[in-house]
Amino acid sequence: MKKLNLKSIAALTAAAAMTLSLTACTQSTGGDTGGAGNTQQQSGGTTYNVAVVKQMDHASLDEIANAITARLDEIAAEQGVTINYQVSSGQNDQSVLRQLGDQAVADGVDVIIPIATTAAQVMAVCAEETQTPVVFAAISYPETADLTGIDYVTGTSDALDTNLILDMMLSQNPDVDKVGLLYSLSEPNSQVPIAEAKEYLDSKGIAYEEATANTNDEVITAASTLIADGVDAVFTPTDNVIMSAELAIYEDFIEAGIPHYTGADSFVRNGAFATCGVNYTDLGAQTADLAYKAVTEGMDAMEECYQVSGGIITVNSETAEAMGIDYSVFDSLGQVTTVTTTQD
Repeated sequence: MKKLNLKSIAALTAAAAMTLSLTACTQSTGGDTGGAGNTQQQSGGTTYNVAVVKQMDHASLDEIANAITARLDEIAAEQGVTINYQVSSGQNDQSVLRQLGDQAVADGVDVIIPIATTAAQVMAVCAEETQTPVVFAAISYPETADLTGIDYVTGTSDALDTNLILDMMLSQNPDVDKVGLLYSLSEPNSQVPIAEAKEYLDSKGIAYEEATANTNDEVITAASTLIADGVDAVFTPTDNVIMSAELAIYEDFIEAGIPHYTGADSFVRNGAFATCGVNYTDLGAQTADLAYKAVTEGMDAMEECYQVSGGIITVNSETAEAMGIDYSVFDSLGQVTTVTTTQD
């Protein structure tokens, strides 16, 4: 892989560092998403140090971090090595992420595993001089995020099949006249699927209303606006900002009879109606495998990114019941699983 000029990302993080507070949240209790080391240490064996950096705290990213550390524990036991890991959260603050990345590089970790796009972009900048391997998790569109073509960066992609999700929407309600597009302008993961959604809806002659938000309060306001505008359904991609506020809006959508279709099953566990995407536990485990390969075999033979297979339709059965929706129409589109609402 060739080396990419990261000046634009570096400038972004430098600007953020001047304006945002340094309030890093680092967890360091063993064996879970707060692990600073694990319980599978082997005496006399090789030791590897791993920094896992979440962009922020919410159900999807927590699930991925849990899966990564669980798999690292398994790898340590299988290979007879010691893997020390520390999981931290940047709280969706680029200056905090930069602080965490610089610290990981200064500590001499063997690999950095950033979760979500902004975290990966910042870690790539932090590791540029040392060429510390960066193995990202859950970057929907790595090329759009300028994370391909860098010789020390690889990872897993959870790119959406936007058209399939919208096919689900129309199969459930063929009379949809107007769709709400709820997303954050600050989320790179949302750019491509929102453009795809607009193209799809235009081709069907279906109107759409955009509502964007960058904070929890703004998400609540945006959702209320879509409800007031009388949309028939709402689509949100794998947007971390909206995900963090799902528990605050799902009941309003249910009360209005508006199904919320999303980009990840974590939204659905927090009350959204349905999604079709990847299993984040599987994605986390695959990312951990890639990280171990990077530190033991080197980056030369690795691909720029690895697409994790998806196609699993997840429906919140409680939400469906509350809105009187028969989701058996999805059976012809893929494998259907059901969940109930949890307060993640």
